[in-house]
Amino acid sequence: MTEPTGAFLDDVVALFPGQGSIGAGAGTSWRDSAHWGLVEEVSEAAGVDVARLLLEADDEEVVRTDNAQLATFALSMVGYRDLTAHGARPRYLLGHSLGEFSALVAAGLLSVAAGARLIAVRGSAMARAARETPGSMVALMGGDDDARAALSALEGVWVANVNGTQQLVVSGTREGLTDLLERHRDLGWRRATALPVGGAFHSPLMAPAQGELDDALARAAWGTTEHVVVANVDGRPHADPAEWRDLLSRQLTSPVEFLDATLALPPSVRVTVEMPPGAVLTGLTKRIREFDHQYAPADPAEMGAITP
Repeated sequence: MTEPTGAFLDDVVALFPGQGSIGAGAGTSWRDSAHWGLVEEVSEAAGVDVARLLLEADDEEVVRTDNAQLATFALSMVGYRDLTAHGARPRYLLGHSLGEFSALVAAGLLSVAAGARLIAVRGSAMARAARETPGSMVALMGGDDDARAALSALEGVWVANVNGTQQLVVSGTREGLTDLLERHRDLGWRRATALPVGGAFHSPLMAPAQGELDDALARAAWGTTEHVVVANVDGRPHADPAEWRDLLSRQLTSPVEFLDATLALPPSVRVTVEMPPGAVLTGLTKRIREFDHQYAPADPAEMGAITP
């Protein structure tokens, strides 16, 4: 994907979703995009028929960890290229978990092929780790700092995503999460919802995937960028490839600090544009801080109609 030229939009952030946004038929409304060929580029680099996943696979197949990551990445790249083809070039880029890889490709720090290969390795390694040590995730709502602190007393439970001031996602063993679901109100959480995911992501249970991911990160070729990409691990912008190799490695077993990353955007950023699929990050960011306009286009026509 060639990096577009032209002036940056310093008041716009492009948001890149994680794998939880994908579902069956997610690519249907985007297959007529002038940039659908990026899906084939991802397929060739990863050795997976990503177009079939986006257009024909059922929910069970497409949400599988390894498939979901590649399918989400490919569709986000199509959406981003549609956005920039219309002259909108956001200065700021922010991804959630897998979306961080998408943001780095959009920034030009990684090529589409390099991103696809990294994501293929990451997804497969995470799926294997999940099979070796079964676990899952639970979303928690309506807690405060004391409720978060109370989680440290639970065995086999770790904070995985900090998505807002009162919204966390935790990962854990099946036993640990069963305990949490039974006791969440006593711990100070208003609601706890088990998530239909394939593993305990962003937790120590992903450690078996670390070596394979680190090897792939070390082999990847990196570029430079004038974009500002905010990291999940520390909620700060980074541009140095050596820093990003370390950050992506740490992200595997560390929490996604999406709250801090969103708050790290300067007050001058007043517009968000979420890449496909879905609008999960639009919902999260609007609860974190105020923006003037927020877009989550459902097809190329809606993306082309954006005038940030």
